[in-house]
Formats: sequence, structure tokens, C-alpha cells
Amino acid sequence: MALCVLYGVDDPSVVGGLLELARVDRERRKAKGGWNDAPFAPPMKEYAALESAARSIKTWQVAFIPVLLQTVDYIRALNSDDLFINARLTRQRRLTDDPQIQLQAVIYEAVLRNLVGGVDVMRKQLDHLAVVGQRRNVSVRVLPFSAGAQLGMGCGFSILSFADPGAMDVVYVQVPRQPLWREGGEGAAEHDELFEGIAQHALSESDSRTFIGSLSEGL
Repeated sequence: MALCVLYGVDDPSVVGGLLELARVDRERRKAKGGWNDAPFAPPMKEYAALESAARSIKTWQVAFIPVLLQTVDYIRALNSDDLFINARLTRQRRLTDDPQIQLQAVIYEAVLRNLVGGVDVMRKQLDHLAVVGQRRNVSVRVLPFSAGAQLGMGCGFSILSFADPGAMDVVYVQVPRQPLWREGGEGAAEHDELFEGIAQHALSESDSRTFIGSLSEGL
């Protein structure tokens, strides 16, 4: 507010937008402190903090079930450390504790066919996806093999939004051993466009549930 007065900025929409950015930044800083002791690599600690302050999440996954949608047994199959498991479950609670957060997940078919933890674990995971995808704040869609090659199939990524669409978007690109970050600007906009392009070729939510159910029954 002091800077706005100093520079003669009195447009309510501009002042309001700047105050919103300041509020979001405070939330992000507070959230970051809560993950300092989590058993994650530093980039993932940063991501978990940002995720906990985000208002909407778009995620495209080509290797694993989205973290926020993983079952306990699926998580344990990836890492049996109790602290790691509890940290992931803590992240998941946002979907139930905060109905305002919106999650849009597009999952490549190969992820659903990869038997992480074995047949029983994967069957329960698929059943869980079909159920959780019916929540009002969760959208689960599948990109089937029949969709053919698409841009963005080389690696998964997630887009976190905090205020107005695009204003403070952060993109986390899941490159092995060296994750990449894009915050705001053209980088975030390009990934949002990429996500929407992939989503256009994905099955609808209803067809995705049917597809997931058929995979579960076939195990």
C-alpha cells in the first residue's frame, strides 16, 4: 500500500491485484516452513509447500499415479519409509479438508497398466481412482494409447495456480534428477496450453472411469 501511494497508483483493480499477490506470497512462505523436515529432496519440499498453498492444480502424468491420488499401498510400494508415506498422506488431505481446491489430472494409459506393488495393489489403486474422480473438486481423465503420439509425452508436469488464472502459476517439470521450474510468464502459459492440448485428446471423465474399471476387472 505504501508503494502504491508513493508511485501514485490508485486504480482499485491494480491495488487489489498487488495486495492479492502479497497475500499469496505470504501463504507460500508460511507453507514452505511446514515442509522443512519432510523426507523429500529439496526441490520436492519446495513443490509440496507451493502445492499446499495452491488453489488449483493441473497435472499430467506419464510414469506414476498423481501423488494426491495414490493409495497407501501404492505409496508404500514406491517407498516403504513411514515418514515418506505420512508426508504424502498429509499432502492428500487437502483434497478432503479444502473443497475449494481443484485438481485436474490427466494420466497416460501406461501408468495404469504398470503393476506398481503387484496385481492386488494396482487393482485397489485403480478402484480408488474411479471413486475419487467423482468428487466435485477432482477430475481424472485418461489419455489412451489409441490417442497416438502427443506433445508433452516425454515427461510429466504439474501446474499450480494461486490467484487469478496465470497470475502466479508455477510449473514443476518432472525431469529425472533435475526437475525444472517455470514461474509465471510465457513458460507457465506454454505449459498450460500444452496441458489443455493433451486434455483435448483424453477420454471424458465418465469414459475414463469406465476405462479404469475395465482395467481393474482385467487384472
